[in-house]
Amino acid sequence: MRNIAIGLFILLLPLGAYAAEADTSRFQLERSGDHFVRLDKQTGAMSLYEEKDGALVCRMAADERAAYEQELDRLSARVTALENKSIVNKALPSDAEIDRSIGIMERWMRSFMGIVKEFQSEDQRNALPQKT
Repeated sequence: MRNIAIGLFILLLPLGAYAAEADTSRFQLERSGDHFVRLDKQTGAMSLYEEKDGALVCRMAADERAAYEQELDRLSARVTALENKSIVNKALPSDAEIDRSIGIMERWMRSFMGIVKEFQSEDQRNALPQKT
């Protein structure tokens, strides 16, 4: 089993390297004055990067920021609606509903236990005599 796993890993290893190579050509980074522009060649999205204290800091472009804010607003409204709905659905059952549910469970358990006793009595009647 271990040899199969190792063999499978060795066969799939080149596929991982191929996937990693494909991602390196997806983005293009260009210097523009005191900042960098990153272009995603697949989607056409652009991001702005500034160098601060030796590190690149990402800043979204204006149209990306607007889309991001719209998505946040949409998700926030959805969360609020779900929270309000769940509060309404959390109403506790009345005592009558609880008593009715317990009665149903008691009847079910009595029926089930009756069936179990029938099977046990059948087993005792059909038991083979001991021959030892």
